[in-house]
Amino acid sequence: MTEPAPVFAKGVDHERLTEQLRFILETDKLKRVLRRNMLVDGSRRENSAEHSWQLALAARTFAEYAPPGTEIDHVVEMLILHDIVEIDAGDTFVYDTHESASQPERERAAADRLYALLPSDQKARARAIWEEFEARETREARFAHAVDRLAPMLANWHTEGGAWVRHKVTRAQVLEKVRVISDGSEALGAYAAALVEDADRRGYFARSASPAG
Repeated sequence: MTEPAPVFAKGVDHERLTEQLRFILETDKLKRVLRRNMLVDGSRRENSAEHSWQLALAARTFAEYAPPGTEIDHVVEMLILHDIVEIDAGDTFVYDTHESASQPERERAAADRLYALLPSDQKARARAIWEEFEARETREARFAHAVDRLAPMLANWHTEGGAWVRHKVTRAQVLEKVRVISDGSEALGAYAAALVEDADRRGYFARSASPAG
């Protein structure tokens, strides 16, 4: 569809606004990227845009469980931005070792293209925030990762094992992700560990990992 002829308010930087609009329109594609886990009601698979929205909401809701001094607004911004690379790179199933091996290269190439759509100052900020999330060295990045890992665990538990069952994920594999959660939030990590123990009692985990896992 041909874009309408732009009408700009007086004093607006036409080129800057056009770049911002193109970036926002491009991010609409994130709604088409399907993740492995189902919605909590089991009706369909979640998409990455929904995932990002829920993570931002969860970070705000769970702010009291973040390490002291954590800037929650920064965490929220990080969670909104970090999955945009999946427009090009796709969602990588965290328990698939084959897919995970190429994930950094795919996502870095996606970051190069997608954040470059923004005006230069916003591009630099978005890229720096994405790099911060990937490095997981700041309080904010570790808490963002904790929320990011907890969300699919909740979805899988509420769908009777969900992707864990379908992909023959083991208890040990999930406990590796619990360590990431604990690193970002002691309280959320303790809850996640209890969730895994309950899932194990319910028989949601495979006894050995699948070849893809």
